[in-house]
Amino acid sequence: MCTSIIFSPKDHYFGRNLDLEVSFGQQVIVTPRNYNFKFRKMPDMKKHFAMVGIALNAGNYPLYFDAANEKGLGMAGLNYPGNATYYKEKEGKDNIASFEFVPWVLGQCSNISEVKELLKNFNIIDLNFSDKMEASPLHWLIADKSGTSIVVETDKDGMHIYDNPVGCLTNNPQFSKQLFNLNNYADISPAMPKNNFSDKVNMDGYSRGLGSRNLPGGMDSESRFVRVAFNKFNAPHCETEEENVDNYFHILHSVEQQRGLDQVGPDAFEYTIYSDGTNLDKGIFYYTTYTNKQINVVDMNKEDLDSDKLITYELLTKPNFNHQN
Repeated sequence: MCTSIIFSPKDHYFGRNLDLEVSFGQQVIVTPRNYNFKFRKMPDMKKHFAMVGIALNAGNYPLYFDAANEKGLGMAGLNYPGNATYYKEKEGKDNIASFEFVPWVLGQCSNISEVKELLKNFNIIDLNFSDKMEASPLHWLIADKSGTSIVVETDKDGMHIYDNPVGCLTNNPQFSKQLFNLNNYADISPAMPKNNFSDKVNMDGYSRGLGSRNLPGGMDSESRFVRVAFNKFNAPHCETEEENVDNYFHILHSVEQQRGLDQVGPDAFEYTIYSDGTNLDKGIFYYTTYTNKQINVVDMNKEDLDSDKLITYELLTKPNFNHQN
């Protein structure tokens, strides 16, 4: 289970929470422009836009969970079990496996308009990365530095591309149903509620925050979708990078999963392994981990982006305590 957002206070910040019960040894990976992306059914992409994100380095191939490119386009794949459908190879189509989708898009597109044009000939194929690594059932949030975003879902009845007016995505159900469900929360507000019950009943505003009393607080994807959308739209917009990045992570951390609350098997609990975000305007990547809430920074612009070799950074997971006495 995961949550992804685009937050646009001044610059535009795109990223996600990755919620799983086990870590795969993922790293921060910068893929320079001349790294040779090999695709199973399409020609190699020897030159492309540079990108940064979190990926599993599988034999020198970056399996990106999420990433953003140097042009300010970001993309994240989120769990979509029971709905995600991958198709048979089709002649004349751009046949791309799900694990190739992120580099396929980020390697050659600068904005959402270009993504929509690219996807006109797109066919996502049912192909595993290897015998030991099956394709994950995913749908995707894609956003650019204008703040525009779309959702791509490949269901049993075909591929759907949704314009995303809220800039959020979690997991099941389908995005259109998640969006419709927001209608049930139109009365949620950061302000104290007005008495609409009856003018004959005197209501006692006994506590601050009553306007958000009915905001869902569960770990489930539908609750997280509502909560992250509300928190994102009501988060302050500040002037400095530090303030806006801090606000961005407060939004993601408001829907993070604590260990012990979401049981997915015997003695197995899903939790937020990492939260990350890229400033799409500047190419600066930020992340926190479950055990290290310090905001860590990897600036793509400080790397040799004309290289042909992957640049990797281990995630910093050790708790950081600042002793003041």
